[in-house]
Amino acid sequence: MMKKILLFFLLITSFTVNAQTKSHEYKKVDETIRKYSVPIDNDAIISVARFIYENFSTETEKLRAIFVWLSENFEYDVENMFNLKTYANTQEVINEMINNKKGVCMHFAFLFKEIGEILDIKSHIIQGFTKQNGIIIEFPHAWCASFMDSTWVLIDPTWGAGHILNGKEYVRKLNNDYFKTKPEKLILSHFPYDPLWQFLNYPISIQDFNDSKTEMNKEKPFFNYLDTLLAYEKLTRMEQLISTNRRIIETGVINPLIKTHLEINEKEIDLYKQQITVERFNLAANYFNDGVKYLNEFITYRNNQFMPQKTETETRAMVEKVENELLKAGNELQKITSTDKNMIDMIIQLQNSISEIAKQLYEHKNFINKYFNTTNPSQRKSLFYQ
Repeated sequence: MMKKILLFFLLITSFTVNAQTKSHEYKKVDETIRKYSVPIDNDAIISVARFIYENFSTETEKLRAIFVWLSENFEYDVENMFNLKTYANTQEVINEMINNKKGVCMHFAFLFKEIGEILDIKSHIIQGFTKQNGIIIEFPHAWCASFMDSTWVLIDPTWGAGHILNGKEYVRKLNNDYFKTKPEKLILSHFPYDPLWQFLNYPISIQDFNDSKTEMNKEKPFFNYLDTLLAYEKLTRMEQLISTNRRIIETGVINPLIKTHLEINEKEIDLYKQQITVERFNLAANYFNDGVKYLNEFITYRNNQFMPQKTETETRAMVEKVENELLKAGNELQKITSTDKNMIDMIIQLQNSISEIAKQLYEHKNFINKYFNTTNPSQRKSLFYQ
């Protein structure tokens, strides 16, 4: 049985109020979405997405509406901000947010992404950690990257929705600083595990972040994050995780948060590898079973003494189908590199079965050769009784 791929999220960062420096550019959008009122239930996501689709035209307006709607309708879950929890899938995260009317950063980020994708706006969840008042907060945090109106932007729906007062009281207050935040500004407080999500051509290291050295340093190698992101999106999920870990390791310094994130990614990579192994084995088994089915069809035809009559080409094609399926089964098994004993035993068993069918196939091919090399009808018929 396949194991579920779990989404692991550790402790979630708290956050404090920041002064808003960005001028308010979305008054009409904000007023419109604030007038929208719908019960927060299982239909809320579709309902608000439909409202946004019908009332706003640009992707910027639509994402802004989601940003404000989250702030207006959900609270940060202060009581559970330090709880360790795992989820089987993203839908569980979203359902928890809807049911409780509150959540931590992962809930805000996933719900923001979900509504955006319903509106056909591409987003990614960014994982990392933050710095407040010059101090690294030693808990993970999650925010978003969204592709709006032909450009990538950074948005933190959690920090944008409000702040925590005195470390325990949540204050709902929209913070415009975290909507379409410039990369060079967000890096002052947000450090992604994967440097790709800094959206900087000269990414800073974790040591730079620790030392508050976030200014552009062109002495570093140029990093084309747009091309890298384009290539990243074409990868499978497992390939994305592998490339992510490679970039993280290349940054050099690894603190406990980064180490944990790498380990979580490795576990997910292992699960994907197990999944690929099982899929390849099942594919090999399917090819083998098809081969056995085709062989049985030929045996039935042989038992009926090649009646109704087929041409030599058609008869030979019957066993060639068997041979092709066995070859495909063997090729899939060769691709498997599992070290799991149970899987190795199953592979050996299937390989032995393939070999056994191949021996039978060899005998049937010899029979076909004898049959069609014999021109005398009575001698041909006698071959079926030998």
